[in-house]
Amino acid sequence: MQYLTTAEMAKRWNVSQRRVSLYCKDGRIPGAEYKGNMWLIPEEAVKPEDPRKKKGPKINE
Repeated sequence: MQYLTTAEMAKRWNVSQRRVSLYCKDGRIPGAEYKGNMWLIPEEAVKPEDPRKKKGPKINE
């Protein structure tokens, strides 16, 4: 199994490296492992839903 760093996944998913680290810390990426001082994420991992985005109609519409 190949692993990628948070920087590599951030580029792939078009989000910040910090956001990927938070996904890992919160357990939202299955198979992610913390080794030394970095997260290792399985290459085939799927980007989790962003918890900051709400679903439904916008208030101003």
